[in-house]
Amino acid sequence: MKESIDGSSSTSRCCCFRSLSLSFVCSLVVSLLHRSSLVARCVGVAWSPSSVSLLRVLLGFSNIISLIGALEDIGEHLSIGRLMADDTLLVDRDARIKISIGSTQQGYADGQFSSPQGLAFDHHRGLLFVSDYSRHRVQVFSCDDGSFVSKFGETGNRPGELRFPWGLAIDHDHDRILIVDQFNDRVQSWSLSEQSFLSCAGHRESRDLERSGLRGIAIDKHHHRIIIADPNNHRLVFLSSIDLSFLFSVGGKQGSQPGAFKYPSGIAVDDDRHRIIVCDTRNHRVQVLSLIDGSFLFMFGSYGDQPCQLKDPQGVCIDNQGRIIVADTYNYRLQSFTHQGHHISSFDCAGHEGIWAVAFDEHRGLIALTSGHQVHVIGANQWLADTFTWQPDLHQYAPSSIKQAVSTMTMIRSLVDESAMSMIPNELLFEIFSFL
Repeated sequence: MKESIDGSSSTSRCCCFRSLSLSFVCSLVVSLLHRSSLVARCVGVAWSPSSVSLLRVLLGFSNIISLIGALEDIGEHLSIGRLMADDTLLVDRDARIKISIGSTQQGYADGQFSSPQGLAFDHHRGLLFVSDYSRHRVQVFSCDDGSFVSKFGETGNRPGELRFPWGLAIDHDHDRILIVDQFNDRVQSWSLSEQSFLSCAGHRESRDLERSGLRGIAIDKHHHRIIIADPNNHRLVFLSSIDLSFLFSVGGKQGSQPGAFKYPSGIAVDDDRHRIIVCDTRNHRVQVLSLIDGSFLFMFGSYGDQPCQLKDPQGVCIDNQGRIIVADTYNYRLQSFTHQGHHISSFDCAGHEGIWAVAFDEHRGLIALTSGHQVHVIGANQWLADTFTWQPDLHQYAPSSIKQAVSTMTMIRSLVDESAMSMIPNELLFEIFSFL
């Protein structure tokens, strides 16, 4: 951004603003709005989809700089940084974290976890599924606010019972969720709509998945297959998505050469590029394989704590730009890479809890991760630029209040071309109103 938005601004303010890019200024707006969920109350407005009072207040500011200054004044006046949430000062939290579920200590109650290991977004229903590993169950939460919705599963080895569930995968084509039932050496299929048991594949007597310690799972839509990481046998197992029957496997011999694995864990499918992304955990690297036959394509990563170095990576997902997001477990961070394996940036997580799983919601632009006994959800666009774009055909399942807010703002700003609001893209508006 090379020119000031408002010619009437002071010289010093204009000089300051010239040095800022629009994206950076917009990120400040989002950050401040996130800090102050009471903005509407501060200005005497109760926001609703049918109200434009808040919009009028926002449009009353001559430019974005004035908006930032006003919001800072409001925050200081109300001492927002002193408000408590989940026994943690809001000012101490990473502003990019939208939702935190669970607590630092393990628990048995609904909404509490004991070492959550698997994540999966159901973007059709706006739900987040979490495998509560040591509690032998799966819990379900709202993507809007992280509130508890339901749970299913109990301890045992009979059909519909679980023993240390790990990976999760949503299969919308068959309206089901697939659960890696680790200590029962099998994969279970449950109905998404009814959250009831359907079927399972593998058992302790089966040679296909015997003593495997199964972990990650992903769905290959192109070839109607399910791919599972089998760490104890250092391989990937391919099942039919139709009847869960065994098809073939790749790997099977521990090693560090290309195409060989040492305790593979997380797995994801890049549908657009017909590739499999695998966390080769004990080799401290990520391998990229052909989706057709599992043949080796390339790999990246090595042991260490520098950018593009990894320590026991356990989870992986693909965002809507094809970028690879890796749960760098014992570096306590997420790392993002281009689809070619080049490092982009890192998201460091406070504390010293391993990051075990990561998932991406392409309809809402969210990234979920597990850390210790908690699940955190961050706004993808607040970490990785251009991760999330507002497209009504893709985001038809977004909350109606947010869709109405974006539509209303789009209409109003089109009538006031000189307003700073006319320069804010729809995807940023979505982010802003998701905080209010």
